[in-house]
Amino acid sequence: MRIGDLSRETGVSVASIKYYLREGLLPPGERTSPNQARYDAAHARRLRLIRALVDVGGLSIAGTRDVLSAVDDPAVSLHDALGTAQAAVMARTEPVEDEATTRAEQTVADLVERRGWVASERNPGYRTAVDVLAALERLGGERVAGLLDVYAEAMDGVAAHEVAAVVDTEDRERSVERVVVGIALGGALMAALRGMAEATVSARRSGLAPDPAGVTGSG
Repeated sequence: MRIGDLSRETGVSVASIKYYLREGLLPPGERTSPNQARYDAAHARRLRLIRALVDVGGLSIAGTRDVLSAVDDPAVSLHDALGTAQAAVMARTEPVEDEATTRAEQTVADLVERRGWVASERNPGYRTAVDVLAALERLGGERVAGLLDVYAEAMDGVAAHEVAAVVDTEDRERSVERVVVGIALGGALMAALRGMAEATVSARRSGLAPDPAGVTGSG
């Protein structure tokens, strides 16, 4: 298919496709003339992946490039691909070095030890957790920070199901792709579900929604 056909099939504008080609996110098509190239289903699939990472996952172009490189490199393990995706999603700004950060670092270190997690200070999630806890302390958000173990308990279960769902020993490339998509989009999905759940709990506490007794969730 030509670039116009690729645009119509994926819903991505020709201008955006050309931009992704220039940035090296989308592999070039097969040249049929100096100004024409032919694209196939693999290009359409990659284009949809790019848009999902950028538009829904919120990744930068540089972060998306790193993630796609991990997908394409057969030497990159599933574990390393997960780390690359985490780093792209949790890109860190310059940290604030103050007493709140010092206390947050100790809190996260204690949590990791308590949970038996394999996470060093180099882990993107580790550093992000430190930054968030420090910011909460500066803003007086100790009550939210006090829910740390509740969050950790929930994430243990989520992580176990997510990793089991994406691993496919028969198809390494598909497994890596699922890992990076799960990291990039799973966070957005969990935030969306959390938002709906919080709105429901708030409505029930305010008397604006019926008590959940008898609700099965099947309707």
